[in-house]
Amino acid sequence: MAAGAHHIVIVGGGAGGLELATRLGDRFGRRGAARITLVDKSRTHLWKPLLHAVAAGSLDRAAHDLSYLAQAHWHHFRFRLGEMIGIDRARREIALGAVFDEEGREVTAPSVIAYDTLVMALGSVTNDFGTPGAARFAVPLETPDQAARFNRRLINAFIRAQTQAGPVRPGQLGVVIIGAGATGTELAAELHHTTRAVVAYGLDRIDPSKDIAITLVEAAPRILPALPERIAQATEGLLTKLGVAVRTAARVVEVTADGVRLADGSFLPSELVIWSAGVKGPDFLATLDGLEVNRINQLVVTETLQTTRDPAIFALGDCAACPRPGFETPVPPRAQAAHQQASHLYRQMPRHLRGEALQPFVYRDFGSLVSLGHYSTVGSLMGFLVGRSFFIEGYFARMMYRSLYKMHQYALHGTGTVLLETLARALDRRADPAVKLH
Repeated sequence: MAAGAHHIVIVGGGAGGLELATRLGDRFGRRGAARITLVDKSRTHLWKPLLHAVAAGSLDRAAHDLSYLAQAHWHHFRFRLGEMIGIDRARREIALGAVFDEEGREVTAPSVIAYDTLVMALGSVTNDFGTPGAARFAVPLETPDQAARFNRRLINAFIRAQTQAGPVRPGQLGVVIIGAGATGTELAAELHHTTRAVVAYGLDRIDPSKDIAITLVEAAPRILPALPERIAQATEGLLTKLGVAVRTAARVVEVTADGVRLADGSFLPSELVIWSAGVKGPDFLATLDGLEVNRINQLVVTETLQTTRDPAIFALGDCAACPRPGFETPVPPRAQAAHQQASHLYRQMPRHLRGEALQPFVYRDFGSLVSLGHYSTVGSLMGFLVGRSFFIEGYFARMMYRSLYKMHQYALHGTGTVLLETLARALDRRADPAVKLH
């Protein structure tokens, strides 16, 4: 590869960042027309909408993790392990902090990477709004490691209850999920199934109907506030039938070691608390050499996805506040938005490299789907041909939900590889337990 070729650096290997690095590597990196480098502080990639299933134990993370190094080798880009901590826009360099292993030994030293074009695809982090105790006692679902940590705590709680001398105490096996968006709602349904599956593996001292309590808390008047009301009503009805307690118009004022306190003075005893109530951009984005951010720390970009104060720096996905003509709010932080923005930037990159004007990004809302695990899937698809959306549920909705992940896999691996992997996993699943028990 030519050393003087245009260097495109992508920071963040989430859905949008990894798809973009893969496609640019295949297009430009293969023939040396440009150098592509992906930077991420993790070694592997997991599609973020799967995190609730990892937390519940219904999905084996190891079967879906993708090595950045391997993907870079297969698709002609470079991977650098590290966390971005700063930028010098005048020199066009980003700074990476040192990386340490679990024993505290340095893996990579602090370094800088020069770029010609920079793409920020850092995703989002949990926004706990400064709620007392949230950072200490609630588990966020931002990363696979956090999801796996919650799952270990869940299994440990069940083993502890099974082996202790006395009976199960009130709240000992309680789970409170703060935030009834798609992640929190899907997690509630998954937990209902997997907790009963865990008990079925011989934990006979636990009575699921009496000892296990799952509570979904939402500050808005209804669950799934960002989605159509019909989806919310159908979802709440199913959760209620399952025995999941749904508390709407309920504001959390404190998280403690023993549970969650609400603004009305009530207290929800619980062993585990998940916080999925809001997102914001990573804190350090506000310190990036004068780049503009909004009130939730997202990088403000133009309709071409270029940051407002530096056309050589792009942003996409959850970390970007992209205007949406005709709407008061920017493009929503969804996986489909990151996928569309990555595809748009891939198509526009040749024009950018030639110094030509870029076409604006246009977001198309293809609808919303909520998976309730083994019980149901509900959602709405945008009917562009008929000019309105239509409600779907059941098997068809479940297939559409699964197709979203398949689209992500196709972007990373191609059709042949995805078909073979799907077949292999279907055959291997028969030998696995229904839930992850370790």
